[in-house]
Amino acid sequence: MMCWVAGRLTVLAVVLPLPVLAASYAPVDCAKARSAAEMAICRTYSLGQAEARLATLFGIATSLVAMGQRGDISDAQRRWLMVRDGCGGDVSCLGNAYQGRIDELSSVIDAIAARGPF
Repeated sequence: MMCWVAGRLTVLAVVLPLPVLAASYAPVDCAKARSAAEMAICRTYSLGQAEARLATLFGIATSLVAMGQRGDISDAQRRWLMVRDGCGGDVSCLGNAYQGRIDELSSVIDAIAARGPF
């Protein structure tokens, strides 16, 4: 567990000074939420937290990889958004979708951290 935390902290220490190079993925703007999925995210605290975590991980992952892999991650994100939106307002489905995507992005970051040192 400590290695995992140390790896994540090392990655964050490297990422924070970088200019924003990542492909953009903005969290849901609740003032503009229109779909059932977006409205469920805005009214469910745990989904809002998952949305914020996912957006952060997406920014970190896309900042640390080469351009080709950045495109792959962005393409996967667009596909994931269709899955997320397919859940409609089903909080359980949305929670599972978020956890799956968070796990995928965490794996990308973990693989980068494992290749260290930074």
